[in-house]
Amino acid sequence: MTDLTILHRLAETIEARKLADANNSYVAKLFHGGHDKILKKIAEESAETLMASKDGDAKQVVYETADLWFHCLVLLAYHGLNPDDVLQELARREGISGIEEKASRTIG
Repeated sequence: MTDLTILHRLAETIEARKLADANNSYVAKLFHGGHDKILKKIAEESAETLMASKDGDAKQVVYETADLWFHCLVLLAYHGLNPDDVLQELARREGISGIEEKASRTIG
């Protein structure tokens, strides 16, 4: 089983590349494109993940989910966040019913 350090290594790489030359770095190209470009990639990768699942192609589901997670890491970096922020939230929710957790959210 692969451990979670890959998420941290990817987050560090994304952080290191976000101000790089957009001609030499895909991450920098996303950041130079701004928030909307990052969101568009997440929407695209989400749709591709859904279609792979609908097609019943498990290998493609893994491939597209990896793309989706990568772009979500880019979005986290855009907001000054990292995988630990999400992992802490998941840990907070552990053992709580999804129904209870949703009911406990404040409308903001």
